Amino acid sequence: MPTTDFPLRGDYITLDALLKAAGLAHSGGAAKLLIADGALQVNGAVETRRGRKLRAGDVVALGAVQLRVVGAAAG
Repeated sequence: MPTTDFPLRGDYITLDALLKAAGLAHSGGAAKLLIADGALQVNGAVETRRGRKLRAGDVVALGAVQLRVVGAAAG
């Protein structure tokens, strides 16, 4: 499964915010439903907490889509 990097802008991003920012959910309500339904995995385990803080190195999977959270590029 191909993995897409998602760069952080701060120290972390919440799971629901990641889904919206990455375009996997069109709204906060849609993100909440995906998470509550157990459709997502974080680091290989089903995650049902929408406020889960994701940090650099975490991997989120939804179906055939996999996102790796990476630290912001120094600039």
